[in-house]
Amino acid sequence: MTNTAIRAQDLKKTFRKVVALDGLDLEVPEGSVYALVGVNGAGKTTTLKILMNIFQPSAGRAEILGVESTRLSPREFEFIGYVSENQQLPDWMTVDYLLGFLKPFYAGWDSALARKLVSQFDLPLDRTLKQLSRGMRMKVALASSLAYRPRLIILDEPFTGLDALVRDELIEGLLDLAEGATVLISSHDLAEIETFASHIGYLDGGRLGFSEETASLAGRFREVEVIFD
Repeated sequence: MTNTAIRAQDLKKTFRKVVALDGLDLEVPEGSVYALVGVNGAGKTTTLKILMNIFQPSAGRAEILGVESTRLSPREFEFIGYVSENQQLPDWMTVDYLLGFLKPFYAGWDSALARKLVSQFDLPLDRTLKQLSRGMRMKVALASSLAYRPRLIILDEPFTGLDALVRDELIEGLLDLAEGATVLISSHDLAEIETFASHIGYLDGGRLGFSEETASLAGRFREVEVIFD
């Protein structure tokens, strides 16, 4: 039987009169690369923020690594990596200072892995984060979230606005160094992630339309090209 890294049951969230999630049921198998896709406003970011205990659910419940999301403690966060498209990083810190600052917070911090990530992403250790491009800042955020070898990695629209080369570098680094971990990644563009996701869930209007393995999903659809004179 496959273990479940993430489970949401009848999850609801409203912001005043706006319904962001409307009875979401979601299960992410342990060890999978699960892509949560949907148009902007479908509820993807809200879902991930509830999982990370940034937002409180209006109803229902969610679990991460067997712990209810509202009860996540610093101990659980030592095993969870989180990167969002609007990642807030201290602009005044250099890349080297940031990595050194984060190291004491994670018992599993792997200094050798951190150096490997710096080299693989070609990160300029002596430059401040304010001086970096958005793509380079995303690389820093991902490197700092992988260096302590988390069991679960949650990525919220990490490729938005990035050029194809930077996106491919991030994907390569993620897949190379997150082996054995569970990855939950949200995106509004299926083409960005369909090549490496093992499972796909489609979110629409705050509800899950379908959730299945990528291989079986691909087997149910065909691309048909019609040419007219």
